[in-house]
Amino acid sequence: MKTVVVRALLLALLLGGSILVASGCATTEEWREWRAHTSHYASDQHLGFSLRNDAQGSNPKVTRSDVAAAQTQNWWGKTITVETSQIFQN
Repeated sequence: MKTVVVRALLLALLLGGSILVASGCATTEEWREWRAHTSHYASDQHLGFSLRNDAQGSNPKVTRSDVAAAQTQNWWGKTITVETSQIFQN
């Protein structure tokens, strides 16, 4: 009897843990975007830009060279939109 209870408890913990882990996964659209590329970032400039700007895109720090690199290197991911007046000179 005790073994059955322990097994049921372990199964519940395993199932609960699996659900918790799965809930933190990417959306279908994000997976599709990531599978379309061979790396997570287009270049070291893309990585630097992403590390400099938070995931929500609030208070973005964008330079003219970021804009040029994004266009020439075809950066992907969540778009960060800024006004022209918010773009810093290099």
